[in-house]
Amino acid sequence: MPSILIVGANRGLGAALAKLYAARGWTVYGTTRSHEKPDGFPDDVHWITSTDLMRSDVGTALATHLKSLSTGPLDLVIISAGVFSTEDFEEGPKWDDEVRMYTTSSIAPVFIVQQLAKGSLLQKGSKVVLISSEAGSIALRTGAEENYAHHASKAALNMVGKLLSYDLKGDGIIVSLVHPGFMRTEMTRGVGFDKYWDKFHAVTPEEAAKSLMAWAEELDMSKSGQFWAPRGGKDIGTAEEVLGKDLATPLELPW
Repeated sequence: MPSILIVGANRGLGAALAKLYAARGWTVYGTTRSHEKPDGFPDDVHWITSTDLMRSDVGTALATHLKSLSTGPLDLVIISAGVFSTEDFEEGPKWDDEVRMYTTSSIAPVFIVQQLAKGSLLQKGSKVVLISSEAGSIALRTGAEENYAHHASKAALNMVGKLLSYDLKGDGIIVSLVHPGFMRTEMTRGVGFDKYWDKFHAVTPEEAAKSLMAWAEELDMSKSGQFWAPRGGKDIGTAEEVLGKDLATPLELPW
């Protein structure tokens, strides 16, 4: 039975993925920052509680816990945890919010993946999918969008994934950077982006999860270290401006 670790499985895309993979018969390990496991999930989702990506020992703690469960190597790891706080130039950036966004998006994943690999929880053929965003593409930024840490932390995650792909290539471990799609979640609603849902074809987390599962099934070493949008560019406002018309699906995104 294949196994998956979903970091940030209690809400949004992570929750949809946990339910989808459980329904497909996978062994699902999901993390949550809460001390209690969340309600509304299949009973066979194995919860790893108190997983806080702001802690410097998050990678060690997670690998140690998984090894104590005798899970064996994981077939797939998806790091979906994220945080989004808005910023603008006039009011100024927010130090604590920026630290939280950078740490969650692009610092913690390095420690998690490194500890999973060193703990033999990743093996040849294992796949690591890092949930990024088209917001992290410098080439797709064609005007002032502010929200500095949101964009820059995703750009940093893209670099992290690229470097990890080189480090893990010799072990046959695949690393993928993915823009899963603009989603109708409490996170995007919470920052006022629900006003763009219809204009930019936002999808539910369940729809995005299905696309991501299909992407992961076809993922191989030829795409390791690359940045892709499995759902194409229709939810990316500057895609046609930068990349032209008649874009493919899936769509490789520029750095």
